[in-house]
Order: sequence, then structure tokens, then C-alpha cells
Amino acid sequence: MTGPSLSFVIPVLNEVLRIGPLLAALERDFPAAQRIVVDGGSSDDTVAAAMAGATQLLLGEAGRAAQMNLGARVASGDYLLFLHADSQPQFAADALGRVLQLEPRWGFFPLRLDGRRAVFRVLERAINRRSRCSGIGTGDQMLFLRRDLFLACGGFASIPLMEDVELSKRLRRQVRPLVPALVVETSARRWEQRGLLRTVLQMWGLRLAYALGVSPQRLWRIYYGPRG
Repeated sequence: MTGPSLSFVIPVLNEVLRIGPLLAALERDFPAAQRIVVDGGSSDDTVAAAMAGATQLLLGEAGRAAQMNLGARVASGDYLLFLHADSQPQFAADALGRVLQLEPRWGFFPLRLDGRRAVFRVLERAINRRSRCSGIGTGDQMLFLRRDLFLACGGFASIPLMEDVELSKRLRRQVRPLVPALVVETSARRWEQRGLLRTVLQMWGLRLAYALGVSPQRLWRIYYGPRG
């Protein structure tokens, strides 16, 4: 019996080294799925690198929420899977198909960081525990939801940061997410480049500030700095 159809939506910006290998892995593990890449104005060769592996390649305005909404508008799959260029599912179509037989409305996956230090095992366990308890997933965890639900709820809010948290909160009011026992591996580069403790404290601070009502525009300036 044929399972639900899938559309991966991948927003990119200057990911020339990662997008080609990711698309090749998706084509191998999910051969029937759409692979929709939405570039937000890359200044490197990301677009050229994506051409061979994408089933659709779109050029849009910069901003992850806008890019993912654009990709979703051309998607035809029963389920949309929003995937970052530096993340990769550690499972294939058959395993995901068994999960989707449960007909979940939305959900996300536990993450595994690709850093080898033991401290990353502690960090990923903390992230996964927090997301399970809160029912809020982040972009690193490959949010997935039925396309009809995504369209009905209006998609991602037009905000520069926390678009994944904001969408999760809206969806959580309708139904709790499914968090399957399948893993998505994501890059630890953010923690390695900025420093692990500094990055953890910054992310906690941003989440707390957002919960207290600080605007996503201001949080974006704090996170990316004055130059963006």
C-alpha cells in the first residue's frame, strides 16, 4: 500500500558545501519525495550546487520563514518536512512511512549533534527532553505537518526569528505533536564557532525574552548583531 507523499522544503543561504550532499542523501533515502530548495539570495554557489539534486529550486526573499512559506506553496506532498541545510534525517522512507501510518497532524524529531565531544551528548539530551515536555520543536528537529494543516493555519509567521517556536505554539493548541523515535542529525557548528556555554546561554536568553514578549525583530538583532 502506498503511503502519504512527502515534500522536503529546504531554505538555504550560502550553503554551497552542504546542500549538494544533503540532496543526494535525500534522493537516495526518499526517492519519491519532492526536494524543494528555496534560496534567499546566496552570494556563493549554493544555487548551482542545488540544481542537480533539487526537484524544484526557487529564488525568494531572504528570511527563513518567507523561504519556507514559498516552498510550501509549490509543494504537493501530503506531508511537508522543513529541513535545514546543515541537518540530515538518520532514517529512510520506510521508517518514516511506518510513523506516518499513525496519521499524525504534526510533529518533529529528536536531534543528534554531529560534534564528538561528550558535552554534546549532554546538550542534545537536554534539548530533546525540553522539546518533548514543552511540545515545541525547532528547525533543527525537522518540523513536519500535514500540508492541509499548514495551509489552514497560515504557515510560518512573517517574523525574522523564532518562526519555528511560534508555529509550534499555535499547533500545540490544537493537538500535541508526535515525536517519533527517529533521529535527525544536525551540525554543531553554531556551538563550536561561538562557544558552547555562550551559545547555550544566548539561546536560553532568547527563548526567555521571546516568552516575555520581546519582539522577534529585536531578538534577531541581538542574535545576528548589527550587521546581520
